[in-house]
Amino acid sequence: MTSQKNLWILTEERPKDSVLQTIIGRFLQDYRIGFFANPLRIIPLIKDGKFTFSYQILGIDSSNIGNIYVKTVSGSSSFVDFLVYFQECEPVPTDTPLYAIEETKTDDSESRNTGVYQRCTKFVYIDYFYSNVKKIMLYDLQITQKAKATQTNIFGSRLLATCGIEVLGKVQTDEQGQAFDSIDELIQYKNSMRKPPKGNVPIDITRYADRIEISGRLVKSGGLSHDPNIGALTIIAKALRVLGWEKDIVITQHGLAQSMLTTRNKFIHIANRLNIKLQGLNIPKNVEHLDYWRYEAKGEKLATIFIHLVVESFTKGYSIFENHAGCEKSYFKNSSGGVVPLAKYSDRDAYKAGDKSKIVHIPDLILVDVERSEIINIEGKTYANRFNGIAELFNYDFIEETYIKPQYPKYSIKRTVVVYGSNETEIAEIEVSFMLNKKGKMVLGIQAPQLFHQAISNLLDYWTQRKPSIY
Repeated sequence: MTSQKNLWILTEERPKDSVLQTIIGRFLQDYRIGFFANPLRIIPLIKDGKFTFSYQILGIDSSNIGNIYVKTVSGSSSFVDFLVYFQECEPVPTDTPLYAIEETKTDDSESRNTGVYQRCTKFVYIDYFYSNVKKIMLYDLQITQKAKATQTNIFGSRLLATCGIEVLGKVQTDEQGQAFDSIDELIQYKNSMRKPPKGNVPIDITRYADRIEISGRLVKSGGLSHDPNIGALTIIAKALRVLGWEKDIVITQHGLAQSMLTTRNKFIHIANRLNIKLQGLNIPKNVEHLDYWRYEAKGEKLATIFIHLVVESFTKGYSIFENHAGCEKSYFKNSSGGVVPLAKYSDRDAYKAGDKSKIVHIPDLILVDVERSEIINIEGKTYANRFNGIAELFNYDFIEETYIKPQYPKYSIKRTVVVYGSNETEIAEIEVSFMLNKKGKMVLGIQAPQLFHQAISNLLDYWTQRKPSIY
């Protein structure tokens, strides 16, 4: 009997029902696979009482798919949020994925640049590992989309189309989906756009016989870290190459110094690939990563994502904020169901004036236990850094007083640490309520919230009654 292919979704992010639904639906549509659908559930796979570091997605029933799995990975540099494979065995980096998907919740209404440019670097970088992968920018909007797209968004969307990147999850005009036909059209469109306020460096494009110059500031906080502009200049350069420009592309007015250029920076990787030059500087030759990704085996988010998903799958509890390490920060969910972004500073002016105590410290995860009327603020850390996590618990006064208590006045609040790592099987510190060790053993602390006990107990009961479909 021939084994069935499984659908594999590899991600650095915390998998969300809405995003998985869209990804799986797109796959089923593209490959014309019939299915029956129920609400999705993300279930940690347990074997011999231990977590296997894999999740199974339930809710899609099809005779053409074996199982649907999610695994946590980390990228070597500029990694997209999701890679999707359809094959029998667990993917390895040399396997070619069907889709490379970048997800964002940001719209024009929040940030013109971040909403379209900031993630473009990832699509350019992946081409050098998987040239034939289908690339998708997925908008998982949690706020109302801006009625009229800005010029920045239109230009950025057209660059994506020029580079063969599809936009999914938001309404687009015909103009936004139209690729540029020529280098001159691209340049003319960009240079006709409204200029930024005086004092800012505009992104202008000038064509010469032997080069194209693009102005754009790349320095931020004393280094090469201006993400929106890195993305903008990267996707412009890529589009120019796609349209046939083979001569030099030179970035001007970048504000960088030679000492700021390191071989580990994502822009330097792209510059080497696209043969981009920085005016007045020498771009170092970077050492290429052999693999685009690896399975995550070290990070704290292995534990925080696990406790997040097991609570939402096996209790009535749910998250109202998440900021898992290396993942996109969510909005804060009000008691009414509305969402708001958290402030970065308790006093922005004082912070900018040098008072660094005004930065807002936020948990990695905030859970609501509706049955016990308790809010749980969670700091995630590796086992080796657990004492740093315990110290961080003292910094949550602002978020509790400003956001949590006004919205959930009848709820008590608990602060706790969740850790990943080590081969330990017991927790000594009372502030640590849950540990996922390297072997997948799930350990509850002495003062672990009842929500955690309930979630783990229900998870183990679930697999006691069913045989896990371990690949």
